[in-house]
Amino acid sequence: MIDHTGITVSDFEVSKSFYDKAMAPLGASLLYVVPPQFTGGVKVGGYGRERPTFWMHEGNKPQDRQHVAFTARSRAEVDGFHAAALAAGGKDNGAPGLRPHYHPNYYGAFVIDPDGNNMEAVCHEFEPAKG
Repeated sequence: MIDHTGITVSDFEVSKSFYDKAMAPLGASLLYVVPPQFTGGVKVGGYGRERPTFWMHEGNKPQDRQHVAFTARSRAEVDGFHAAALAAGGKDNGAPGLRPHYHPNYYGAFVIDPDGNNMEAVCHEFEPAKG
């Protein structure tokens, strides 16, 4: 239903550094930076796997925190997103794990980005217990 979404970031380069690292375990990267002549000089870039689906643009720090959940293809990607985001300076807002109160196979992790937004990676695939 949603084709793409975006957030405002207060410092494009700081956020770019954070998202470059956090998105890598999800197989996503910065795919496009809009030329400044089309944005009035505002820095705008889009992340995704095959096409940009998560956009950020530089502006005044938003007063309201945003929440975005990124689709992970496995629980290992969720774990990797969480670890990479923390290593990139994010703050833990919920370690990787099952969240059965949302859905029986809901496996997610939450981090706070440099602007205070709640970012999540979630996998809905069933993975049997190991051992």
